[in-house]
Amino acid sequence: MSIIPPSRLRVMLCDDSSTVRSALVRLLETDPGIRVVARVGDGAQALAALDQASPLERAQVVLLDLEMPVMDGMTALPLILKREPRPVVIVASALTQRGAGATMAALRAGASDYIPKPGAAGGGLADPHFRSDLLAKVKGWARLRQKPAVVPARPFAPRIPSRGAAPKVVCIGSSTGGPQALAALLRRLPRQIAVPMVIVQHMPAGFTAMLAQHLDALGGPRVTEAREGDVLEAGRIFLAPGDRHLLAKAEGEQVSLQLSEAPPENFCRPSVDPTLRSLVAVHGRAVQAVILTGMGHDGLAGCRVLAEAGGVTWAQDEASSVVWGMPGAVARAGLADEQGTPESLGDALASLCGRRN
Repeated sequence: MSIIPPSRLRVMLCDDSSTVRSALVRLLETDPGIRVVARVGDGAQALAALDQASPLERAQVVLLDLEMPVMDGMTALPLILKREPRPVVIVASALTQRGAGATMAALRAGASDYIPKPGAAGGGLADPHFRSDLLAKVKGWARLRQKPAVVPARPFAPRIPSRGAAPKVVCIGSSTGGPQALAALLRRLPRQIAVPMVIVQHMPAGFTAMLAQHLDALGGPRVTEAREGDVLEAGRIFLAPGDRHLLAKAEGEQVSLQLSEAPPENFCRPSVDPTLRSLVAVHGRAVQAVILTGMGHDGLAGCRVLAEAGGVTWAQDEASSVVWGMPGAVARAGLADEQGTPESLGDALASLCGRRN
């Protein structure tokens, strides 16, 4: 499947820093399928550029800074999304607590995704990981937007991983495109679930606390950022904090959570693999894994460990994924017992893990 349409993907940059705009142009146009059609310094200029462009020159993706003079990104966002055809909006946010809060507000307001502005300590805009993430999000969301609406995946009967028993814990892993996929999945869950769940989303420190609040406000099970010593309890969802691995440890009849500063795995901390390994060490095959959209192959090794123990893994399908890296690696390895959209996977989890009297 082609990642980009036959014509070059048109992108607008909206940032008050000319230095940032120039750097982003260089990064984006290293991909021959992308063309930057407009560079503007505030939200008002972005709206004018969209309105004045011909249909064949109008931006399909807008990279929108949130903090700008004249008209900031949060003010411009709903106005941009009213334009037809509706562009994909990816917001750029500072790696601060304030930036994290603004990012989650933008996602609630209709932005498709976010890209954190890298600091100088991490190589800045020259960081190759930043470039990979940027290109993946721009092309992945544009591909999803230009395709017809995703056909709902066929419903499937949840497979019980161990004879006569539902899973004792669910582990969900996600990366690029994950915040929206997680929200779509969790919206299908009832407020009361019979087992605990843990989520590992690749995200910087500070952003995960805001993501937990964002997911908790959806009306499903309670979602909190995991803390050292939290006890895995039915009805709770624990989100791995940024820059820490999330591990499970049996302590008597309870299972507690530990935060680890061990080296990154698959270039990630938190990483899905150590979380899955620790859960399988405690619960064996009574672990249910769900791997959602994301770059790379984090979660693959952990799902192998789970499969060897007799457990079950579900993966997001290619058609609904922003990037079919993580779920695709699991599927290609023959480890995905089922594949589906976040919504269909959420429905199956609701059936499998809903509160049982």
